[in-house]
Amino acid sequence: MRQLSWRMVASAVVGLTVALEAVPWLLGWLQVGRQRRPRRDVLFFPSQVTCTEALLQAPGEAPAGPTGDCPCNLPHSESSLSHLLRALLAARVSLELCLFAFSNPQLGRAVRLLHQRGVRVRIITDCDYMALNGSQIGLLRKAGIQVWHDQDLGYMHHKFAIVDKKVLITGSLNWTTQAIQNNRENVLIMEDSEYVRLFLEEFERIWEEFNPAKYSFFPQKKQIC
Repeated sequence: MRQLSWRMVASAVVGLTVALEAVPWLLGWLQVGRQRRPRRDVLFFPSQVTCTEALLQAPGEAPAGPTGDCPCNLPHSESSLSHLLRALLAARVSLELCLFAFSNPQLGRAVRLLHQRGVRVRIITDCDYMALNGSQIGLLRKAGIQVWHDQDLGYMHHKFAIVDKKVLITGSLNWTTQAIQNNRENVLIMEDSEYVRLFLEEFERIWEEFNPAKYSFFPQKKQIC
């Protein structure tokens, strides 16, 4: 009987030891389960017209509050445009933009604000639409942001952005006020490393192709014999 009791005690000790060894693994498994899921957002347009001043404060500016501090009469609520702005303004290191048309002033301010914060911004756009009245491209270039464009007959018709090489923003939306406020459009915001990789590869391929050094309409330097 005493021998049986010792066996029971020994078994209990072994079981307790195994259980204690499994605790770190179990805690790690639970922690993985609690990790933030990759972002998957879908935005639909037209967007409600709302105040975005609180999102677009430049460094050193007095903050615009959500209600009384802001002088505008627009609703101070969330909208598809404000969600898009938040996704862009989350950038901390880099922002790649590949856009057919870019004339919306709020989105232009957001991109300039990121540039002021030290985020590396690169823009690819269409040569025909970058010169249209109201385009933000001139202001972005004036701010010191690199903008490269096509020089062929076809449109550079892409509409996507890559935030910190981690988040892809793409869809049917042109970054124009007309599209944002009047058109039925969609934008998908996703954290997916494979999709981000594919779009980043496309961006880098076009970036190299549109290198200004390769523009054929620039006069060629004469060769000195």
